[in-house]
Amino acid sequence: MTTRRPRIAVVGPCASGKSTLVRRLRAEGWDARMPAQEHSYVPDMWQRLSKPDVLIYLDADNETLRRRRPGHTLNDTYLAQERERLQHAYAHADLILDTTHLTPEEVYQRVMDFIRENTLSGA
Repeated sequence: MTTRRPRIAVVGPCASGKSTLVRRLRAEGWDARMPAQEHSYVPDMWQRLSKPDVLIYLDADNETLRRRRPGHTLNDTYLAQERERLQHAYAHADLILDTTHLTPEEVYQRVMDFIRENTLSGA
């Protein structure tokens, strides 16, 4: 008997690590999606588009986000607007992870630890 892997949605502000994490999860065979909730004024778009079993919210401090995305206008006002659009997802997230001081590998490992502990019991 095989257990279905959960569908994972990853949300967060620009440059928080979503693309890197989703790319890694997909490479490992997970059904991972990035619904771009930070760009939508539809509060529950992440639910409508992804219908996830697990919702992961990545974040980082504004200085780190700007450092990760040089040349983009990630000023405090813009990032506050993104976080406002992400409020519904934040409130419903299964895992909230601050990536400010984490490497992509550490982010992946923490996410996998969470998934193993919370969704794959008995698998």
